[in-house]
Amino acid sequence: MITIIEKKLNLALSPRQHPHCLVCQIPNNLQRRDGMFKISDAEEQWLKIRSILELVATGKGNLKKLNFLLMPESILPAAAVCEALELIDRSFRPNTVTVFGVEHISLSEYREYLRRYQDDNAEALASVEIDMEGGDIDQVPVNWCVVAVKESDGHLRVFLEAKSHPFVGEESFDHRHDLYRGKIFTLFRCHPTCFNFMTLICLDYVYRDLYQSNIGTIIDRANQLFFETRQRLDLLAVIQCNPKPEHRAFRDVVNGFYGEYLSYTPGVRDTSTIFCNVASGTDCEGISADTSFGHSSVILHDSHRLEPQRSVEFATDDFGGLPVCRLRFGTEPRLYYFNLPLFQELDPRTTRMQLKIHSIYLPDQKGEWVRLSGEDLTLKP
Repeated sequence: MITIIEKKLNLALSPRQHPHCLVCQIPNNLQRRDGMFKISDAEEQWLKIRSILELVATGKGNLKKLNFLLMPESILPAAAVCEALELIDRSFRPNTVTVFGVEHISLSEYREYLRRYQDDNAEALASVEIDMEGGDIDQVPVNWCVVAVKESDGHLRVFLEAKSHPFVGEESFDHRHDLYRGKIFTLFRCHPTCFNFMTLICLDYVYRDLYQSNIGTIIDRANQLFFETRQRLDLLAVIQCNPKPEHRAFRDVVNGFYGEYLSYTPGVRDTSTIFCNVASGTDCEGISADTSFGHSSVILHDSHRLEPQRSVEFATDDFGGLPVCRLRFGTEPRLYYFNLPLFQELDPRTTRMQLKIHSIYLPDQKGEWVRLSGEDLTLKP
């Protein structure tokens, strides 16, 4: 199973300002090539991603306050990773975290990326090298993501994470085409601001075997963090290319994560969980056309009291009777910009909701991102 390691980040999030997050729900087209899932229109896809990065770099409106930028699983062509990181390093503001999934590459190629950024990935590199010494697996595909952190002093740090559990399309009887299983997950701890977060790739959120589960390991580590330091896991970001984002398996894990049915879980009780999925229009070879991508969401413990609301673009609910408050988005290509709760405990003197949507962007015919007006967000009766 997984091993959770800690990485300290020099991030100075304002103690008086909510952390701000931009979730990018954009479509993707994946085709199997040589046993790997590759983006079919790589150049066009990179231009789409670049337009988002440039929008953030420009900082229109209050995007200047952005702290977390999340993009879906397998969304970026591997050939564009270095260019994307250069743009982030050159143009992004300090105290910014960017997470994006990358299309499949071979394990030998993944090792080269780990070596390039080995100052921040020593544990993951050691794990890969041990695995490669144990067998002929150089060409095994890797589903991976990048966590790029622009620290408060402007220094860019790059962390890589390999997915540990495949979806059905990524599994094969031929071991040479079976997905590599990542074993290193990172708990990021921000200083001087005490803010802790983790990232997962889709089914890594729900994966378990007979004796252990990924989410159980994360809960145990977060509880240990609480009992040792009185800090918590503040944010769990799950990036997806998921045709069934509300499958029972995800609902069951959400229920167990926040439910505290068997034991008290102070380490995750106030965690904000964000699911960042691809949008409708996504095409993944081997997945039937009647599936539905989209429905990115934000989930909080029900103590945060999100009032029932419904509009054309979003709605709030309790995920079918769970002990949570959920902000659920639609399926269309959108950029959702919102803030996360500032204080873990509710202030009984106020009725203000702690999660606010600041803006929603949609693509126009020129490929640029246009902010929706207030009239487009009118609540339904």
